[in-house]
Amino acid sequence: MSLLPDAPRRLRADHALIADWVPRGARVLDLGCGDGALLAQLQTAKACRGYGVEIADEAVLACVRRGVNVIQQDIESGLGMFGAGLFDIVVLSMAIQVTHKTEHVLREMSAVGGEGIVSFPNFGHWFHAWSILCGRMPVSKEMPYEWYDTPNLHLSTIPDFEDFLAKLGLRVTARAFLANGRPVRVLPGLRATQAIYRFRRG
Repeated sequence: MSLLPDAPRRLRADHALIADWVPRGARVLDLGCGDGALLAQLQTAKACRGYGVEIADEAVLACVRRGVNVIQQDIESGLGMFGAGLFDIVVLSMAIQVTHKTEHVLREMSAVGGEGIVSFPNFGHWFHAWSILCGRMPVSKEMPYEWYDTPNLHLSTIPDFEDFLAKLGLRVTARAFLANGRPVRVLPGLRATQAIYRFRRG
C-alpha cells in the first residue's frame, strides 16, 4: 500500500470557497473531513496545520494517503480531546444535516475554535418545494437519497439556519450561496442549493 499523497484534484465548490476564507497559516479542524481534500489543499496552498475527524474507514485511509492528520471518531462523541480555542477555524462541510445532536456539535465547534464554517444543502430551494407540492420527497445533487435510505436527519432552510446561529449566540461574519457551484446573489433562499456560513461567538 502506497502512502504517497494522491494527485491534486479540483476542490468541490463549497470547499474552494471555504479555502478562500481560511487565513494563511491557520490552525484548522475539519469535522467529517471525508477524503481530506480540503485539508490537503489548505496545507499545500496556505501552510495551514490541523486535523481531520472522520468515522468512515475508506475516508480515513484516503486522508492518510494525502498526508492529512486524521482522527477516526464520530464527531458527536465530543471534541474533548482538543483544548478550548486550540484552532483558529473549525469546518463542518455538508455534514451538519446528518448529525443527531446538532446544537451540541455547533457549541463544541465554537468552544475549540475561534471561528466556525458550516456548509449545508438548502432545503428551501424551489425544486424541493415543488417536489413536495407534487407529492414527492425531493432528490437532488446535494441530497441524492430516497426517503427510505437517506442519512439526512435535520434539513434546514437559510432563514432557519440563521435563526439557529442567533439562538446559540453565534455571530455571522460571512455568508455565501451556491447553485451548481456558481454564486447566487439574488433570492438565495429559493435559488441556492448550498449555503456556506462563517461565524464566531458573539
